[in-house]
Amino acid sequence: MTRIILSGALGKMGKAITNCVENRNDCEIVAGVDLANEESSFPIFKSFNDVNIDADVIIDFSHPSVLNDLLSFAKEKKIPAVIATTGLNEQQIDDIKLASNDVPLFFSANMSIGVSLVSELAKKAAKVLQGSFDIEIVEAHHNQKIDAPSGTALMLADSISEALQEKPIYEFDRHSKRMKRTKNEIGIHAVRGGTIVGEHEIIFAGPDEVIKISHSAYSKQLFANGSVNAGLFLVGKEPGFYSMKDLVNEN
Repeated sequence: MTRIILSGALGKMGKAITNCVENRNDCEIVAGVDLANEESSFPIFKSFNDVNIDADVIIDFSHPSVLNDLLSFAKEKKIPAVIATTGLNEQQIDDIKLASNDVPLFFSANMSIGVSLVSELAKKAAKVLQGSFDIEIVEAHHNQKIDAPSGTALMLADSISEALQEKPIYEFDRHSKRMKRTKNEIGIHAVRGGTIVGEHEIIFAGPDEVIKISHSAYSKQLFANGSVNAGLFLVGKEPGFYSMKDLVNEN
């Protein structure tokens, strides 16, 4: 039985993960970390500095401000961690990569296998089309999402960029410019409204034809399932920086 510490336990994703684990017989949540004060079926600690319960893996859907304490705790206790919090800056991602020298860390801006597949398809399309098509990414999320563009949109852009011989510029603010679109750019656009769980569309616009690759999430449950599967995958692994690609390839 894999023992989980759930960071962000009382948030929306934390509750989705709790529901997911309750319906499985291969893992259990033994502790949570959250600033909120609510009753829970497992003990809740205000910070990682207070956690005194042994576990096999950490799953994190919290806030970027928690990252330093999480990494310190994971390294000290030698506990692998799945980090699925969005809105991390480049320095924080570098911190995760550095910490992965000491402990197994799984990082992904999106825990959906479907999005991982879309990322690979977009990368393949970019390699084949190689600069002859304009590339735009449009993402849509609920009106409570804080960061924009989404971490997933940036992940998709990075995946496409890897396949291009000439590295593109990311354009986030085209409305402020009175000029034609340049060839060497990827436009990234954010929509916020209602209760949209998550939609991502990659548009390859070329001469007389348009290719679109898209993914729609209808429930947070798919992200919960993905994070728990990532947690179980990580247990027993050597220190390193892991992603959805590693999880998909192992299966």
